[in-house]
Amino acid sequence: MAKTPSDIARGVLDIERDALTRLAAELPAAFDDVVALLLQVRGRVVVSGMGKSGHVAGKIAATLASTGTPAQLVHPGEASHGDLGMITREDAVLLISNSGETRELADMIGHCARFSVPLIAVTKRTESTLARAADHVLALPDAPEACAIGMAPTTSTTLTMALGDALAVALMDHRGFDRDSYLAFHPGGTLGAQLLRVSAVMHRGDELPVVAPDTPMGDTLVEMTAKGFGVAAVVEEDRLIGIITDGDLRRNLKQLMDKAARDVATPQPMVTAPDTLLVEALGVMNSHKRTVLLVVDEGGTLQGLVHIHDALRAGVV
Repeated sequence: MAKTPSDIARGVLDIERDALTRLAAELPAAFDDVVALLLQVRGRVVVSGMGKSGHVAGKIAATLASTGTPAQLVHPGEASHGDLGMITREDAVLLISNSGETRELADMIGHCARFSVPLIAVTKRTESTLARAADHVLALPDAPEACAIGMAPTTSTTLTMALGDALAVALMDHRGFDRDSYLAFHPGGTLGAQLLRVSAVMHRGDELPVVAPDTPMGDTLVEMTAKGFGVAAVVEEDRLIGIITDGDLRRNLKQLMDKAARDVATPQPMVTAPDTLLVEALGVMNSHKRTVLLVVDEGGTLQGLVHIHDALRAGVV
């Protein structure tokens, strides 16, 4: 009986899973030395490979660069026509070749030897030309490719990409690369939005609707209307003591204009801190059906105001 596409897919995934398990169990002995070397590099990690290895090299370079290790992709063909000038004595080179005999890498190998640029090889063949020329070899398990003819780069590219991820994460950890560092390299898109702090989007200074406790409600309504957030922060000696919302106004309609702000305000309002993740502040607003959170420091001093629309505009969903 012929295999179904699902049967074939499960077979591919089983083969690649088993290979990854082997890679974890047989992690290259040079791995720690490679991490130590890359931590000391003053230039960039230049990553290269040909064909499918080149595509994997691009992913590894991008992952390294976005996690605190300066890196760039150099195409081996372009390297032979002038781009070798991108590789300096301050750099380290990571070359990827499953066979270790990729002809297009020859000029890069020679350049590293000529100028004493540290060379790291990722290959399955530890006796190959690339492995013999390298200062460090990250040897891949001799695992079968996952295709029916055993030739299409499948398992080998999966292993190489996983090994690149392992390098990047190990380097991140040793560099102390944290959430704030990650945000600096990912200011756009969903990733950046998820790491934004309240302080990045909150309204400050003259934008804030602020009244004193003894402010007449007539003046308070003027302030609320002018600032357009539908609330007023009641502040005494710079400390937040309450908030006036539309709900407070409705509950105090009787003789509202005869009252002062302190008579209408809800004391001890729900607040957030400037360094709170914006996604967490949005979660609080959603769960408590609020559109606004006042922002205070540890001493209770009003620092700003964040509106639910600020979070949505920043891309937090």
